[in-house]
This record gives sequence, C-alpha cells and structure tokens, in this order.
Amino acid sequence: MFAGRLQVISLIDKIDNFELIRDQIAYLLALESANQQALAIQESKNAGDYKIRVFTEQSNPWEQYLDVDPDTSPIVNVWFDNSSFDPSASNTIERQKSDSIFNIDCYGYGISQDNSGQGHTAGDKEAAIQTQKALRFVRNVLMAGENTHLKLQGLVWSRWPESMTMFQPSFDSNEVQKVSGGRLSLRVMFNEFSPQVREETLEYLAIDLIRSDNGEIIAEADFDYTALP
Repeated sequence: MFAGRLQVISLIDKIDNFELIRDQIAYLLALESANQQALAIQESKNAGDYKIRVFTEQSNPWEQYLDVDPDTSPIVNVWFDNSSFDPSASNTIERQKSDSIFNIDCYGYGISQDNSGQGHTAGDKEAAIQTQKALRFVRNVLMAGENTHLKLQGLVWSRWPESMTMFQPSFDSNEVQKVSGGRLSLRVMFNEFSPQVREETLEYLAIDLIRSDNGEIIAEADFDYTALP
C-alpha cells in the first residue's frame, strides 16, 4: 500500500506520428493521382495512365485483381515497417527523434493479348510494366520539391528513398502470373512526442500485483478519484 504524491499519466487519447505520417503518405499519393489525371485531360493525354488506387496496411491488396471484372489500375499500399530512435537528438522526457521506414508497395495487373497479328503481349510483362509505372509515379510524387517535408513542416525532418525492388506476389491462383509487385522503401525522420508529467495528490492508493496461471501480470489499483480534477 502506498500513499502520497503520484505521477499520473492522463488518458492516452492520440495517435503517434508514425501513424499520421503513414496516412499522410497515402493522402499525398491519392491527391496527386487525382491532380495528375486532371492535368492529363487538359493536355489531351490519357488520364488513366495517372490513376492509382491507394490503400494502407493491407495484407493482400492485389487480391482485388481476382474480381470478376476488376479495376486494373495499379494498386498502391502504404504500410509502416519499423522505427529506430536517436537518443543524441532526443530527450528522455518529451521528444524522441524517430528514423522510420515506410514501405509503399505497388502492384500492376497485365492482360495477355494478341496485337492484331503483330505479336503477342504477355500478361506477366505487362504487369511488370504497370508496376514500374506506379513505382515511378510514387517516387516522383514523394520526392517532389513540394513534398520535401511531406507537407508536415515542423514535424518531419526529412524523407529519402531507401530502396526500390521488384517482387512476385504469391497466392494460390493462376492469376498470379498476371500480377507483379514492386516496393519503394521510404526513410522518414521525424519527432515523436510522449505524455508529460502531471502530479496529483492522492489521499489513498492501493496497488495489488497478481500473476495469472500463464504468467501474465495483472495490476489492480484503487485510489480516491475525488482527488482528480
């Protein structure tokens, strides 16, 4: 049993910045796709060449190509990979500098077709071309001067393309031969913030630590709620 002053963490009712930045990357790509389609129409070009479908944190987004009548536009899936923290550029109380990787996976769908007696276009080749077109679009948008800080000045320190690789999605279907994948790994440096100290004087506080049968520690706390604002 304890009594006295306790440092109380207020309700953690927020998202972390890595989540915000993941969603911001997806937003910028979707926004620019719409903008580029409008510009293409103005210049009498094919707007469909600039259409991408953007998702976040999808495990198998390419499976949408298996629909009966699929939208064959390239699919882009943005997901958070990992973070490391630089203590030399952080402090132990409020702010941690995060060095994080966000993967932007692009998927292209190809249709095999006969080119009016002039040859045969293989579906797997067309899929790779569509994937690389999407990768080109993603890299150019995210590395454009307007997006130096991903439009999050004051939060994002920098962004940089770490790598670009092609891969072959795998699932139990012959359609896999018509789908290709490519990944742009984007390194983003930014600040994460943590809750600050808020002290309250409690008249009474009791803490019980209980270990369940599987070893999980369960904490039970009783304190005088009337002491809180």
